[in-house]
Amino acid sequence: MDPVTTAIVAALAAGAISAVTEAGKKAVADTYEALKSLLKKKFGHESELVKSVESLETRPDSTARKNLLQEEVIAAKADQDPDILQAAQALLNQISTQPDGVKHIQHAAGSYIAQADRGSTASVNVNQPRG
Repeated sequence: MDPVTTAIVAALAAGAISAVTEAGKKAVADTYEALKSLLKKKFGHESELVKSVESLETRPDSTARKNLLQEEVIAAKADQDPDILQAAQALLNQISTQPDGVKHIQHAAGSYIAQADRGSTASVNVNQPRG
């Protein structure tokens, strides 16, 4: 997952945990809103990228919506914009300072990657002979 998508997904997950203090929630929310505002400024309020962020906000556990967000981030080349990357990193840093914040951050790059979440399992089989 690219850093921008990772930051947005982690922020939505971190906002749902009750162990975070109110001040911590506000700091994460403010940093998240700064990233979201930057996306709106650079790509437009009605862009597919912003729409996919808002769609994920309504169902943060949806794998399909996370995948769509990642597609839109890549299509818009938001993952290559230095300002957006800086804002995403600031958000990830803010989340990681919260109690249990680090466990909400998953970042994977490369080929043949499997990610598991919330007690699930994942595996990758490449060129396995059929039995």
